[in-house]
Amino acid sequence: MVKNDKTVNVISLFSGCGGLDYGFHKEGYKTVWANDINKWAAATFRKNFGNVITEKNIEEIDPAHDKSIPECDLILGGFPCQDFSIIWKQPGLDGDRGNLYKNYLRFIAAKKPKAFVAENVKGLLTANRGKAIKQIVEDFSNISPGYMIKIQLYNFAEYGVPQFRERVIIVGIRLDQEFNFIHPGPTHGPRGQKPYITAGQALEGVENVEYNNEHMNIAEKTRKLLNLIPEGGNFTDVPEDNPLYVKGMISHVYRRINRNEPAKTIIAAGGGGTWGYHYPEPRPLTNRERARLQSFDDSFIFEGSVTEVRRQIGNAVPPQGVRLLAKTLYPLFTENYIRTDIKEVGQILKSLTIKEQLEFDENCRNRGKDKKCSNF
Repeated sequence: MVKNDKTVNVISLFSGCGGLDYGFHKEGYKTVWANDINKWAAATFRKNFGNVITEKNIEEIDPAHDKSIPECDLILGGFPCQDFSIIWKQPGLDGDRGNLYKNYLRFIAAKKPKAFVAENVKGLLTANRGKAIKQIVEDFSNISPGYMIKIQLYNFAEYGVPQFRERVIIVGIRLDQEFNFIHPGPTHGPRGQKPYITAGQALEGVENVEYNNEHMNIAEKTRKLLNLIPEGGNFTDVPEDNPLYVKGMISHVYRRINRNEPAKTIIAAGGGGTWGYHYPEPRPLTNRERARLQSFDDSFIFEGSVTEVRRQIGNAVPPQGVRLLAKTLYPLFTENYIRTDIKEVGQILKSLTIKEQLEFDENCRNRGKDKKCSNF
């Protein structure tokens, strides 16, 4: 973990097991208050971060008047993503959970942090025919005293995670801070300076880890089916005329890892065949293997049943994937940066389409010397 002179106090919302917090924690940030409604996710968070999490329905919390909630420099959170996911039905803002992001707005309005970071699935960009992301960005930018909003689609494999996992990251910077944040560019893969971290590299020595490493029982029929699927393959590799053939709705069904590339996306739940599968061994991945592919350290302990732990890992933000983001934000909290009038940048961003906003920081990184694109 990086040790910094300045402690940055974080409030964490929709915290889950703490993947997003863990990445920031490794860069010297400190979570001082957190919330999640899930009993076992909260237990895991408490195990790894201490007794700073409250297990309560966020809609019943009043951040403006609840004196048990401390002040903070930064708010983190991944508001529930199921209503935006492209894997499942996509009701977006019309779903039961689609408007839970408004609780995130309430906390920002009450605490007025210097910055906030919100994470969600790629499907957020297309939910409600693109209207959801436009509404969310507009709502975030209009919180008093005003925030500059930067959005970017991250593929965490490009940031050192041994897994292809695309997520939308929304960063808000309070306008009076005059910190012209730019999302960091890829470090791994064709667009970076380093090769991808592969699944094979990530799983080296995992058999020696004690915690969360139980092997699941597997039917002999399933074992035979897996033996028909090559490295990196899935159910489509089984001939339809084979008695063991199964029809899958998504590519995750009986997907086996390829040891020579990052794993495909680790998911939180699903029916038979969606656990993610080992190669060369014909079996489901253990939760510790799944955690390794999500870039969690072996010292991070998950609480709950095998199914509960699977859900926590699959819902988590890969800690390694946000460490560079945390490092890029850190100068804001030490005031070690060149101040820029970001109100102008904010107005430019508001005039752009979502597609143009997603490309804005990449264009800035390519230009480099533009005063609207540089802080340091």
